[in-house]
Amino acid sequence: RIKASGLKLQLCTNETQATREDFVRKLRALGFDVSVAEVTAPAPAACRLLKERGLRPHLLVHDGLVPEFAEIDKTNPNCVVLGDAAENFTYANLNEAFRLLIGMEKPVLISLGKGRYYKETDGLKLDVGAYMKALEYACDIQAEVVGKPAKRFFESALAELGVPPEQAIMIGDDIVSDVGGAQQCGMRALQVRTGKYR
Repeated sequence: RIKASGLKLQLCTNETQATREDFVRKLRALGFDVSVAEVTAPAPAACRLLKERGLRPHLLVHDGLVPEFAEIDKTNPNCVVLGDAAENFTYANLNEAFRLLIGMEKPVLISLGKGRYYKETDGLKLDVGAYMKALEYACDIQAEVVGKPAKRFFESALAELGVPPEQAIMIGDDIVSDVGGAQQCGMRALQVRTGKYR
């Protein structure tokens, strides 16, 4: 209906368990006519940031997201990139990320979001923000967030739409990442009572 009305549409997701291509395939299977260009996601934004700053990441991400970083040099890491790693969030993997960060002169932790939890069909699950906070606390650092609710993330989506913030509205189920992030960027926002809304 939004497309038929002539309004521009950009899907802003903190999905970090799959590539944008896989995410779009899933939406198309559900009957949504969307393209990869209509999706703003954290991994491509992180890749741009890594290239701009000459950073070589140690990835603590979901196996399904690794292909997004195929063109990024990962030898001799000088930063850690954290996403929703799901089953990869083991003590051993978190401790490896911690050891890398604590051993750096100027530790850089890049998080692909900072959500507290999300909802799947079998219930609520811890999100990347909980693990990000653990590494921040252990290393006495502050992570750089490239997904929602980061202002830069919303500005990227607005740039892809070609509209100023005051002419856009964000619709989402997360009061902090969706609504709060959009409002900090000067957008209007609407919280829906579905998904993880409680």
